[in-house]
Amino acid sequence: MLAEVVHSVADFANQVLLAYGLSSSRRAPDALHPYGYSKERFVWSLISAVGIFCLGSGATIVNGIQHLWTAEAPENMKYAALVICGSFIIEGASLVVAIQAVKKGAAAEGMTIRDYIWRGHDPTSVAVMTEDGAAVTGLVIAGASLIAVNVTGNAIYDPIGSIIVGNLLGMVAIFLIQRNRHALIGRAMDDHDMEKILHFLKNDPVVDALYDCKSEVIGPGFFRFKAEIDFNGVMVVQNYLKRTGREAWAKQFREAAKEKDDAALLKIMSNYGEEVVTALGTEVDRLEKEIQDLVPGIRHVDIEAHNPVDVPSS
Repeated sequence: MLAEVVHSVADFANQVLLAYGLSSSRRAPDALHPYGYSKERFVWSLISAVGIFCLGSGATIVNGIQHLWTAEAPENMKYAALVICGSFIIEGASLVVAIQAVKKGAAAEGMTIRDYIWRGHDPTSVAVMTEDGAAVTGLVIAGASLIAVNVTGNAIYDPIGSIIVGNLLGMVAIFLIQRNRHALIGRAMDDHDMEKILHFLKNDPVVDALYDCKSEVIGPGFFRFKAEIDFNGVMVVQNYLKRTGREAWAKQFREAAKEKDDAALLKIMSNYGEEVVTALGTEVDRLEKEIQDLVPGIRHVDIEAHNPVDVPSS
């Protein structure tokens, strides 16, 4: 019973931490954090998991071990059973709500529930579900321990139940610590989303080659994508001339060449170069928009022009 009291206190404190993390993560980006505060929920989820490990698991196991040799049968067994039954109903209802939230999150990301638990982008809902699941399981263990004590008359089953509950909480805490650790380090987006983007870029006419493509989860369901692209200059220019018309530029070049005016020709070439650079920017904007349409969770796309020719050092 004491193990379940400690568990309940830890569970309540962790829910408060998770709620604070959710609230903090919704803050808008600013100059100090230009990509926003979405990862803050991972920080508080990690602190919550550490709290489960230290307070819930550690204190419960230590208490159980201390009472192995001095165990006494609990007084007021009926009241203890009543508390366990009431807690089971409350925790069970909370677990059902948490499971529904996890199912909704899995459906939104196109994952199975199992994959979402291990690889989903929002560990907060998974943390609530696993904590509630551990609470329900812990109550079953506590109830079984009381029944064993009542049937056998041997009080040692009480501290044994406490130790089992502590180990259960320890396993849950380690799982949640690992999930949040990966999120904070900066995990890449799912392979199937990355493959969709790479397939699109490789088949776009203005792209000759891709280099150093990377992605990072910056929040639950939010990503950042970066790539260096070797652009096909011929296609960039052709797309530009299709939009603006090639006859006007051809006329200007012909007239400057006919008059043999080097200054005029240089001015036209400079203006044309400016337009080509602008056209490259237009292609970058188009690629970024289409990438975000492919994977709506991508909030930031960083595309850089790659020069495949090594420039000799002077």
